[in-house]
Amino acid sequence: MNKESYYITSSFFSLYVDGSCLNNVNVNKETDAGWGFLVVEGDLPLGNGKGEIIYEDNGLVITDSSSKNYLGAKVGSNNTGELSAIAHALRWILMNTKNENVEICTDSTYAGNIACGKWKAKANKELAAKVQKLWNEVETKQKLTWRHVRAHRGHRWNERADHLANRAVRKIIPEPLSFWKPGMR
Repeated sequence: MNKESYYITSSFFSLYVDGSCLNNVNVNKETDAGWGFLVVEGDLPLGNGKGEIIYEDNGLVITDSSSKNYLGAKVGSNNTGELSAIAHALRWILMNTKNENVEICTDSTYAGNIACGKWKAKANKELAAKVQKLWNEVETKQKLTWRHVRAHRGHRWNERADHLANRAVRKIIPEPLSFWKPGMR
């Protein structure tokens, strides 16, 4: 598994996303937050880790509007981390898939409902608008849904997304999958 772009030929796959903020109280522009996502082919929604990770990525939430990687987050928080993860996952989908059935799996009903446009954002409106625009673009090309996964309940791929986001905010390289165990932050 590497960060190279390649074309997927599966007919269905899941992208697990998560955001992390170590001090998610009184957040501001300087508060660090991270995001992570992974792409699983052959996933079963049971949480037992079936399927194969074919790609994963993570990074920090960018709040500097002059950065080329800025997505619209005004603060670093769990929510902006989660929405940033969805944005990066949607970008990956646009660059690597075509005519697929894609499911975004998140432990945040807030982020899922904001991303698909069901809820209206009250904060970080620029980020929410960017994510919704990406969602709509993906949706014009393929079937896109989202599913809520309960956080910290042992779901293997949700736990991996949490690990990626947590490691990003802590500025630590994620453990390789062969050494990682669910619950390891």
